[in-house]
Amino acid sequence: MTREDAEAILAEAGAGDDDAFPLLEAAIACAIHDYPFRDPEPARLLAANAVERLKERIGGEGPDDALAETLSADLRLNGDLITYDSPANTDVIDVADRRRGLSAALAVFYLHAARLAGVEAKGVDFPGHFLLRVETSEGPVALDPFSQGRLVLPSELTRRALRAGLTPHVADRLDLLMAPVTDRQALIRLQNVLFSRALKASDYEGAERSALRRALLDPDDHRPWLDVAAARERQGALTGALDALSRARSLDGPAEARRMTTFDRVRMRLN
Repeated sequence: MTREDAEAILAEAGAGDDDAFPLLEAAIACAIHDYPFRDPEPARLLAANAVERLKERIGGEGPDDALAETLSADLRLNGDLITYDSPANTDVIDVADRRRGLSAALAVFYLHAARLAGVEAKGVDFPGHFLLRVETSEGPVALDPFSQGRLVLPSELTRRALRAGLTPHVADRLDLLMAPVTDRQALIRLQNVLFSRALKASDYEGAERSALRRALLDPDDHRPWLDVAAARERQGALTGALDALSRARSLDGPAEARRMTTFDRVRMRLN
């Protein structure tokens, strides 16, 4: 699969409805977009095994236990504490090979298996750490894919929220802390991680690619195009930056004045 093939897959996924969002294939396309011409079959095989084993466990134990045991115990998916900053931790093809990764990348396999096995699960865009919300007969519970799918108690959610800088009146609101996000938003969260890491490393080509993937996945959002423009400007690609700003300007939003100002600034540099 080439980088252009990956962009076509992401554009098609972005144009579709949330209910039919192809999370696994879109995540594979994101990985190929960064590093093309790799074999995605091991990631697909791992995902298929997760679905099969989860279906076997359902009924014999609660959905949260079944999901955690399948992905963390049976398939050995877990967080990477030793090489946390490794790029492989955000790439689902590498994650499938290493069985290690960041929570947002591990969650792709959890959510894919849950959807196809009939377990009601969603991602939770928790501050600083992606979690999973699983619906059980006793109500929703939070799982941490980074820590072997461990159950996260409400009191711990509050402590984590306070450490992340949320105010006490927000940190006590479990309905806010466990608000579910769509699979599309879950994958965009992973691209945000990649964008931040690339900027920190002054890898502006990588930042551009991750921002472009966000733009393809959510074509109605102007913000990714602003990030594409900023990354291209840092590379000296001013014509490309202007093109990205033009795309952002074509989308309605509250930041129109900012986009116009940035557009004029880059155009002046080009002239």
